[in-house]
Amino acid sequence: MVSLFLTVLLPSTIGAQQTQPLWRSNGLDPTQWEDRPDTEDSPMMDSYKGNAIIKVQVTYQEGHLSGQTEGTIIIELFEEWAPVTTENMISHVESGLYDGIFFHRVINDFVTQSGDPTCKALGVYPATNPSCGSGGTGETIPLELNNNLSHVDGALGMARGQEPDSADAQWYIAETEAHNLDPENRDDEGYATFGIVRDGMTHIRAIAETPTSDEPTGTDVDNPFASAGRPIYQAKINSMQMIGVADPDGTIQNPPADEVESNSIVETAVKILTIPLVLLLLASIPLFVYRGRTEKPLNMYNDAIILDAELVDDGP
Repeated sequence: MVSLFLTVLLPSTIGAQQTQPLWRSNGLDPTQWEDRPDTEDSPMMDSYKGNAIIKVQVTYQEGHLSGQTEGTIIIELFEEWAPVTTENMISHVESGLYDGIFFHRVINDFVTQSGDPTCKALGVYPATNPSCGSGGTGETIPLELNNNLSHVDGALGMARGQEPDSADAQWYIAETEAHNLDPENRDDEGYATFGIVRDGMTHIRAIAETPTSDEPTGTDVDNPFASAGRPIYQAKINSMQMIGVADPDGTIQNPPADEVESNSIVETAVKILTIPLVLLLLASIPLFVYRGRTEKPLNMYNDAIILDAELVDDGP
C-alpha cells in the first residue's frame, strides 16, 4: 500500500529522470582533453552538449624493447547524427562486452580494430579463440551515414562484412585520416563513423606502430601487404565505461539558477506532501486490522434461495 501511495504521489517527471543512467547527468569539460587527433575542417572537431563519453583503459607494448604502457583514451559519440550506431555501442559498453578483449587488427597509418568479444587471450597471448576477428553478438545494425561524419584522424567507425548492413560489435579507430573509407569514395556504400577520440590519441598511434604478424619489426615503415595485422604483443582493452556527457558550455555541471530553483521547488513540494500522507497511511493500518478482526464475517448463504432438484429419467 505504501508503494502504491508513493507511485501515485510522485510526479511523472521524477520517474522519467530515474530512468536515465547516472552518467548522463555528469557533464565533462572538453577543454580538459588535450591529446587530440589532427585538426581538419569537419563538424567532428567540435564537442556537442549531451554527447555520450566513453573512457577506454588500455595496456600495450609499443616495441620489442619497451615495457608495458597503460593509458586512457576518451571517445565522444555523435548521438544526434548516428543514433542507432551510438546506442548499439553504448549498450555493448554498459554490458561489459568489450572488457578484457584486445586489438586484433592493427595496420600502421590506417586503423586499429577491436570490438570482437571472442578476442580474449586464452592463457598466454596470442592463444585465443579461433573465431577471433570474425566474432560478434549475432545482432547487426543498418549502415548509418550522415553528411557531418567522415573518416577524419581519430574517427571511430563500425567494422562490417561485405554487406553494408552487417555491422555488429566490432569497431575501429582511424590512426590517420582515412577518407578512402567514406561512402562518396567507394562503390560499396562505405563505412559508418559515429565518434572520435578526444583524448589519448598518442596511445592509438603507439598501438598502431606495435610489431604485428605482418610487420614484425614494429617500425614506422608502412607495409603495403599488411592484412591480418595481429599485434605480436597484446594490446589489451582492460575496460570501457560510460563516464558522462560532453558539456562545452558548462550548463550540465552548473545549471542556470532558475532551473536549480525550479527543481528545488518540485523536490520540496514532493517531500512536504509525501511525508504526512505516508504517516497518515501508516497510522491507518491498525484501524484496518482492528475492523478486520471485529466485523462479523459475511455469510454468503444469508440471502440465498435454496431449491431442491432431482434427476428425471426420460428413458423409454
